[in-house]
Amino acid sequence: MDEKIAPHLEELTRALGDLEKTSIRAEFEKLIAFRVPPDVAKESILRKFGGKRKVLKIKDLSANLKNFELTGRILDLGEKSIRPQEGAQEGPSRLYTGVLADETGSVLFSSWRELPGSIGDVINIKNAYTRIWQNRIRLSIGEQSLVSKISDSALPPLSTLSGSQTKKLIDIGAADFSVDTVACVLQLSHREVLVKGRESRVISGVLGDETGRLPFTAWTELAGIDIGSIIRIEGAQVRMFRGMPSVNILSSTKVSQVGPEEAKKLAFTFESTAGDPAPLKIEEIDSRESLFDVAAAGNVVSVRPGSGIISRCPECGRVIQKGSCRVHGKVEGIRDMRIKAVLDDGTGSMSVMFPRELAEIIYGKTLEEAEQLMFSDVSKDAVYEDLRRFLTGRYLAVRGNASKGEYGISFVAEKAWVPEDDLAVRVVELLRRLGPDEEDGQDTCSQVSGGGIDLA
Repeated sequence: MDEKIAPHLEELTRALGDLEKTSIRAEFEKLIAFRVPPDVAKESILRKFGGKRKVLKIKDLSANLKNFELTGRILDLGEKSIRPQEGAQEGPSRLYTGVLADETGSVLFSSWRELPGSIGDVINIKNAYTRIWQNRIRLSIGEQSLVSKISDSALPPLSTLSGSQTKKLIDIGAADFSVDTVACVLQLSHREVLVKGRESRVISGVLGDETGRLPFTAWTELAGIDIGSIIRIEGAQVRMFRGMPSVNILSSTKVSQVGPEEAKKLAFTFESTAGDPAPLKIEEIDSRESLFDVAAAGNVVSVRPGSGIISRCPECGRVIQKGSCRVHGKVEGIRDMRIKAVLDDGTGSMSVMFPRELAEIIYGKTLEEAEQLMFSDVSKDAVYEDLRRFLTGRYLAVRGNASKGEYGISFVAEKAWVPEDDLAVRVVELLRRLGPDEEDGQDTCSQVSGGGIDLA
């Protein structure tokens, strides 16, 4: 063994286990063959296979996790034959799918190998990973996963886990697929949609409780239920849309109104949930995978490229480049305007997307006025550069939906405004977070008055 790569292989073995039983060693040697430096190759392997394995619960699952360990009880298990693509030499494969649950939730899974257990058994999975399938989190068991049947553990029995779990709205996430909850109807609307060639009536709206809000869709009539109703939902499905969970009420879902006496015992009322959400620190938003209808405030520290005037595909609304949509090819684009900014409040930062309506308000120029600036300056970047000069450093509050991905928090703003907080109040709060100076902290704070800051 090459003495230069031996220490790296030893470190990989400590972090990932026996390399000879997996394809990890072969992948490392392939990188070396392509003249990738050993330390760079090692870091690449560790990132890909997750480094030290984490032991997770189902509630901890999110998109694109790798190399974790999980224990759960099999609630459902099935198999189907997958035909190979035309021209492939391999024969039909078998795919095993089902539902795995622990005391924190349940999740769909798929495996290309037969599992050492059946419905009701508890299995332990090492080197599992997650992926998104049909806008849902799915637990995947691959060739490098180690699956073992273990004795009946401290997990609840099958009869308990088989039912939908009762959750607060803020605890409903991408790994859930069936939940019970009690919430207040904050918004309600009806529309007609085509389903398999037939018109169906769909009800959509927003639910709220003391922990937060979530959108919902009902594919069945909600008799007697209106805005302000407090309802109990049993057996609702959870669907994901643009990284946000949504409560899906089907014909099999049981929906009933909560009586006045029971409603008095709840921690929320219609009035308490219908008000504007209190602003959150960005570090709080960062602690969640997604949040629906939340508010935050901070300084614009960057206006990102892609801001300003753009062209969208008339078919799908995607941004087009050089007159071409990646789905519909060459198209005649429709002019639009947006702002992509980074907002920072001292506890964290997040990317905020402002659509045209908000961009025009924040920028103080309409799309037409921005186009005139672009044409008069004879530069496609004129509006972007003007936005950078105008917005960088501005203090803004935003309200909308947040989701966390590989590159941090993405926030889609639905409202934006300049907070009326007195500057002095924010300065005092900043000084409090920094901590008072032992010698002159008292004097510094005393220089902040209701009229502003004394810089002398």
